[in-house]
Amino acid sequence: MTPQELATAIARILTDLIAARGVEVPVTDADTQVERPKSREHGDWASNAAMKFAKRIGTNPRELATEIAQRISEIDGVAAADIAGPGFINITLDAASAGETARRVVEQGEAYGHGDALAGQKINLEFVSANPTGPLHLGHTRWAALGDSISRVLRAAGAEVTNEYYINDAGAQMNKFGRSVLAAALGEPAPEDAYPGAYIQSLGAHVLAQQPDLAEIAAQDRDRALELAQEIGYQQQLTEIKDSLERFNVHFDVFFSERSLHAPGENGEKSPIDAAVDRLREQGHVFEADDAIWVRTTDFGDDKDRVFTRGNGIYTYFAADAAYYLTKKDRGFGEKIYLLGADHHGYIGRLTAIAGAAGDDIETDITVLIGQLVNLNGARLSKRAGNIVELDDLLEWLGSDALRYWLARYPADSPLALDGEKLRSRTNDNPVFYVQYAHARTCAVDRNAAAAGIDRSAFAPELLTHQTETELLGKLQEYPGIVAGAAELREPHRIARYLEELAAAFHRWYDNCRVIPLGDAPVEDLHRTRLWLNDAAGQVLRNGLDLIGVSAPERL
Repeated sequence: MTPQELATAIARILTDLIAARGVEVPVTDADTQVERPKSREHGDWASNAAMKFAKRIGTNPRELATEIAQRISEIDGVAAADIAGPGFINITLDAASAGETARRVVEQGEAYGHGDALAGQKINLEFVSANPTGPLHLGHTRWAALGDSISRVLRAAGAEVTNEYYINDAGAQMNKFGRSVLAAALGEPAPEDAYPGAYIQSLGAHVLAQQPDLAEIAAQDRDRALELAQEIGYQQQLTEIKDSLERFNVHFDVFFSERSLHAPGENGEKSPIDAAVDRLREQGHVFEADDAIWVRTTDFGDDKDRVFTRGNGIYTYFAADAAYYLTKKDRGFGEKIYLLGADHHGYIGRLTAIAGAAGDDIETDITVLIGQLVNLNGARLSKRAGNIVELDDLLEWLGSDALRYWLARYPADSPLALDGEKLRSRTNDNPVFYVQYAHARTCAVDRNAAAAGIDRSAFAPELLTHQTETELLGKLQEYPGIVAGAAELREPHRIARYLEELAAAFHRWYDNCRVIPLGDAPVEDLHRTRLWLNDAAGQVLRNGLDLIGVSAPERL
């Protein structure tokens, strides 16, 4: 019996007891969630439902707890339900019921922990979205890791998620990038405002290899040469960004070009950015003043109204943001999630206001998450980029697994300082090694069991009575609720912290309970059943590591 099944059963019991009193008080599973007691002597699970509902239905908490406990004790798989203190209910499962979790995990495999809490939700998740004017660096790694992990837990909860990268490939920064690359390709002195770093020289060499006659073109038509250098350099830099992300085990479904917002339709329709102001005007939130077109974003909590188009006809960054939001709405996304860096706090009001002006519900249709800065002791500045710590260098130094795990281990809104040498260490003080080692141990048990002729041909869950077995089974039962909570709160760090607790429970079990009998002792059903438990632990460790984009090695 899982915690969720217990919560559902208690909700039904409470609903019946309340109805018998002639009172109308709604009860949901969320109201009756059970928790692990602080002391395992108090049982497997504890409920405070009686204390939450007693006053609302006009009764004493302990009296209501007694009625609930009596009904709980009649549920198949429950060994006892006892009252403690002012009205807590401590629930003890029988060994067979608890042990069934092992079979359930093994049989469900990769699907164990997945649910349908977010089924039917179509979510657009935008993250990273770094300018394609240079390589990805340390400042991008946190959102790359967290964004991909958030996507994975949302999908595990049943949502349909599209990972999207917004390419800022229009405007002044791209023009500056183009001038920098052209100068490098032609061997000219770098412009005064050029992007620094040896990577610009590499891009210049690539442009020249792709366009050998660039110098001749520049001599006749400098603007055409600039256009070619900018486009070839941009495509190469974007390719390198995509390659870096894939090496980081971060996957995007859509790379959305800002330039497409300015492009007219095939049949002469207005460009998305041209059409955006008309659509917002239809919603009644556009006005004209000071020779500019404005959107009245203060209607939705923004600190000031925003300019859409200036008198010279040039669109603002806000205009592009608005047009881009509308494309997400048009593509059928309900919730639009933005993951932004620590220097983007001002975007919260702006993006929320765009959603409101577009006719969306700002409470449910848009979520803006702000991440704090991360620094990494021991990291060296990139030789290519000069003034940054490049993601590719971090991957070469630390590996994807260590970076992904540590970045997913903390809430996004907490500043993060990491120790590079600790990330590289192969000791139990390094959480990623500790968890991966637990998984590797489950695989070693499998290999040794096979060599000893032990298989899963028998399953007797009532035999799993050792204290460490009860503890390990309890941790396995918690996993679906952990995944659901991580998805609901957009907090993948809950997965990482859970995995560390599960790994600790497994290591304690491994030290106390043998799958392979000692010496010439016969193989019994207890050993075969323990193999089921071992494999269940390995499966959940794999499932959880996958949700944060980390591998589960079979050997370490």
